[in-house]
Amino acid sequence: MLLEIDGREVRTETDLHTFLARALDFGPFYGANLDALWDRLSRDVPRPVAVVWTDWQASERSLGAERFERICGLLRAVEAEDQEAGHEERFTFELR
Repeated sequence: MLLEIDGREVRTETDLHTFLARALDFGPFYGANLDALWDRLSRDVPRPVAVVWTDWQASERSLGAERFERICGLLRAVEAEDQEAGHEERFTFELR
């Protein structure tokens, strides 16, 4: 699955959680925070998933550099976990 996050439309962390929850069908009990996002992405989302964040600079400006980097760090950690586990079908993350 290719999942494209449009940085022009993600201005808040809530925007990101709403987008991902809909796109990945997280259901009504999703906690909409970074801990819940980690849980869902690292355990529940079927692979392969390729997340591409386009126009990411717009999101970084809106979210602030620190919050944006925390989110990207989480997405990179999910990617690294799949790679370290040697999964053939993986979660991948890219800024474009």
